[in-house]
Amino acid sequence: MAGSDSADSAQRLLAERWFLERGLPAVLRPGALVRRVWPRSAPALAAYAVVMTFSLVFVLTTGKHTVDIAGSPTGAEWFVLASIALVAPAAALAGWLVSRLTGDRTRIAVSTASTALVLTSAAVGGPTPRFLVDMLVEGAVLCLILVCTATGVGAILGWTVRVMLANLASVGNLLLGALPVMLLTVLVFFNGPVWTMAATVNRPRLWLALLFLFAIAVSFLLSSTLTQVRPILQPDAKRPEDAGHLVGTPFETMPDRPRRVALSKAERLNVAFVLALSQIVQVMTVALVTGMLFGVLGLILVSPELLAALTDGGSSDGRILGMTLPIPQALIQLTMFLTALTFMYLAARAVGDSEYRSRFIEPLVDDLRLTLVARDRYRTATKSR
Repeated sequence: MAGSDSADSAQRLLAERWFLERGLPAVLRPGALVRRVWPRSAPALAAYAVVMTFSLVFVLTTGKHTVDIAGSPTGAEWFVLASIALVAPAAALAGWLVSRLTGDRTRIAVSTASTALVLTSAAVGGPTPRFLVDMLVEGAVLCLILVCTATGVGAILGWTVRVMLANLASVGNLLLGALPVMLLTVLVFFNGPVWTMAATVNRPRLWLALLFLFAIAVSFLLSSTLTQVRPILQPDAKRPEDAGHLVGTPFETMPDRPRRVALSKAERLNVAFVLALSQIVQVMTVALVTGMLFGVLGLILVSPELLAALTDGGSSDGRILGMTLPIPQALIQLTMFLTALTFMYLAARAVGDSEYRSRFIEPLVDDLRLTLVARDRYRTATKSR
């Protein structure tokens, strides 16, 4: 009996991890999210430890607690610029590698080591020269990571990162869909009045404009998401082939039920949110890659003389994420604006283009419907617990 209970417990843990990896924490039974918070936080803690390690390297290399690189960079500053470009991919890679670890003991060791590395980096080379402030800030961030893990928010964020990385593998096909707007925005990119606007508008006003465009684009996606979600929530949405698709998963031997028990409000919101966010992340990935292409193009073509002509003497240095970099402020802001325009175009195309929907949206809906079939089996197997 004890062996059977142990096997059932292991199967339940595998099932719960399966749902968390798909960004559906609301499916789990009450209390499941608060179990094993420390080992489950290992990927996020490892990623943050990588970020803090880079921060430590910045301080030890430059002797400064802020990145302030104006004019022609020195050799050490070029190293810092290269590190800035690598910090996000390195953190994502660390989180992904740790997420593939299955043993709780290994994950506990990673969480403990990552926390020690974060606190050490904050003590030696934190973002400010003040020791107490840095330790309080890093302690608050570590607590926030644990809270996000215990509430399921971390599972959704982790799933979002995995979706973005998966989208990068097919970004070539998605960029083909963005090609028309890229050709159009080339005309905007070399338009003098647009450069003047980018050089003179302040950053808060620009963020308001970008949020306005983002809200319009997201409304396009949400309008179609509700239509796509309703059929898969119906009690008779199951298909005969679903059982075959669950072979090899923790739900293969779990009992099934012929009709779906109605989802709770939290589960409905979770399902709709995941479907909408998957589309937003997919479109945003292409928009960000497109914006990066324009940014690189600007770095290649925009000489100091051309910058002065386009912006009437605009600054050759710019600020982003609190850092001063040797990149024209107008180029940074124009790239942000073109990224928002690309996002709007692709969002509208995702709603109206049948080919795009058949290639990218319908597989997401089918996968989500199968996840709900697994949810039914999980609920049936754990209803007496």
